[in-house]
Amino acid sequence: MAPAAAVSVPAAAPRAGERELRIDLFRGLALWLIYIDHVSPDLLSWFTIRSYGFSDAAEIFIFISGYTAAFVYGRAMLQSGFMVAALRILKRVWQIYVAHVFIVTIFLAEISWAATSTSNPFYSEEMRVVDFLKHPGVVLLQTLLLRFRPLNIDVLPLYVVLMFFLPVILWLMKWRADVTMALSVLLYTITWYFDLYLSAYPEGYWAFNPFAWQMLFVFGAWCALGGAKRIAPLLSSGGTLGVAIGYLCAAFYVTLTWSFPQLNLMPQRLEQFIYPIDKTDLDVLRFVHFLALAVVTVRFVPGNWPGLKSPWLRPLILCGQFSLEIFCLGVFLAFAGYFVLAESSGGLGEHVLVGICGILIMSAVAWLCSWYKYTDANKPPRMGGNADIVGGGR
Repeated sequence: MAPAAAVSVPAAAPRAGERELRIDLFRGLALWLIYIDHVSPDLLSWFTIRSYGFSDAAEIFIFISGYTAAFVYGRAMLQSGFMVAALRILKRVWQIYVAHVFIVTIFLAEISWAATSTSNPFYSEEMRVVDFLKHPGVVLLQTLLLRFRPLNIDVLPLYVVLMFFLPVILWLMKWRADVTMALSVLLYTITWYFDLYLSAYPEGYWAFNPFAWQMLFVFGAWCALGGAKRIAPLLSSGGTLGVAIGYLCAAFYVTLTWSFPQLNLMPQRLEQFIYPIDKTDLDVLRFVHFLALAVVTVRFVPGNWPGLKSPWLRPLILCGQFSLEIFCLGVFLAFAGYFVLAESSGGLGEHVLVGICGILIMSAVAWLCSWYKYTDANKPPRMGGNADIVGGGR
């Protein structure tokens, strides 16, 4: 196994200061999909990938976060050493942590206003903030401990934990990248065997189990630090593409039976084998589905794809470049849209209108962030390469 120092820069990686637009594109797409799934999970989710396969936007987001974080901070570790890179990572962890506390605080205020102004306890119950209304001090303390989260706010706590351990991950990658990936898979396996999890307040467990989801994050880091180059021949083979397409078709059929049970022709033993397809612990079927999507995407969206320069995709790319800001905004917009739809009992047209309005607002804010950042000629770039919710700005 080659030392990570020999594979520290990903294949076809952008030079320092450049961006890989595909990463921004799919990170922005993940943000849009997350918003749509949250604002109208019953209707608009038919327009997102979670209705056509086992994985959804969460897998895309976690993988890209691991990839970009390893690329940005892995390069910093090589150039400046472990201690400097670790301090930069911990600074970013603190920023994400503060963003999480800010989001939860404002989100609680938003939900509380909706519940009290309408005298409808449905919103506080649906968004799991009943305990906040009864014991606000205890809930705020549990928020600081990352143990309390309203509905749909589970991603940032996961990032805080994963990023906190990124210095160790990169240090192990520098020693042996493949061994580090194997250790990650081992931890994933142990998690399933011994049912490892982190508890949540007031009861239950984290919606995204860090012991399991770390494997996807580490896999992204492994790809960024040379793994993608080593498996490139496998990814480019026609046989791999055929298997990936076949698996995607099979997953599409299975998910179709959830909405149309009359189409279910699967043997009972097969159903017992594949169910439940657990999201909390990142079921293997979900992970493989993401891999199949990645194989097809890499084949048909190369790094020099002309569509990356299209003005029609510019909003997606901009949202991906300012993912922390857009993610936070999307959380507030999703509940606002959900509130409007619940109060109006609108049909499909109103659901689509709310979804489009939210996406337009997210795109407009991303454009404003871009304008503010790039018109400040005296402000030097912070770190080269792609920025993301865990990697900092460019």
